[in-house]
Amino acid sequence: MEFDFAPVLESWRFLLSGLWVTLLLSVICAACSLVLGAAVGLGRIYGPRPVRAVLTFYIDSMRAIPVLVVLVWIYFAVPILSGVTFDPFWAAVLALTIHLAAYAAEILRAGIESIRPGQVRAALALGMSRPQIIRRILLPQAVVRMLPAFGSLLSLTIKDTAIATVIAVPELMRRAEAVAASSFRGAEVFTVVMLIYFLILFPVTRLVDMAYKRYAHLGRS
Repeated sequence: MEFDFAPVLESWRFLLSGLWVTLLLSVICAACSLVLGAAVGLGRIYGPRPVRAVLTFYIDSMRAIPVLVVLVWIYFAVPILSGVTFDPFWAAVLALTIHLAAYAAEILRAGIESIRPGQVRAALALGMSRPQIIRRILLPQAVVRMLPAFGSLLSLTIKDTAIATVIAVPELMRRAEAVAASSFRGAEVFTVVMLIYFLILFPVTRLVDMAYKRYAHLGRS
C-alpha cells in the first residue's frame, strides 16, 4: 500500500480550523467542569444531608452513563422534552461539562479527605471558620495532591471532544472525516489526526508531571 499525504497537505487550513474548535471546546469544557466540579465536591463534603444525597446521585449517575449517551440525549432529547434547542457546539460544552464535573468533584473530595483531620481540629481550636479552613489550609494542600488526577482529567477532556463529531460539531475529527471521505485516504488522514492529538496531549501530561514533582512537597502534611 502506498501512502499519499497530499490530501492532508491540501486541506491543512480546513483541518487547522477544526483543531482550533477542538482546542476551544477543550478549554471551555475544562474550565467549566472544574468550576462545577469544585462546587459539587464541596457540596458533597460540607452540604446538608439532602444536598449530599442529591449530589452523590448525580456523581454516580454521570460515572455510570457513557459521555456519548449524555451528549446525544442533550442534543436530541432535551429539545423534544423542553422545546429548547442547542447549537451543536454548546450542546457539546454542556454535555462534556456535566459529565466531567462528576469526576472533578470526586477528585476534589478525595484530595480534601486525604488531609489529616488533625489539621482541621487544630484550626477550629484556633477559632478559624469553616470557609477559612477550606481556603487557607485544605485547598492549598489538596490542589497539589490533585495535580496528577487533574492532569489526567484534562487529557480526557481533550480526547472526549472527538465524540462531538456525532452531532456535527466542526472539530478536528469531523473535519478529518470529511477529508477522508472526499479523498479516499482515510489511513493517511487519521494517522495525521492521531499524531496531532499525541503532540497536544503528550506535552500536557509531561508538564503536569513536572509541576507535581516540583510542588509535591507543598501537599505533604
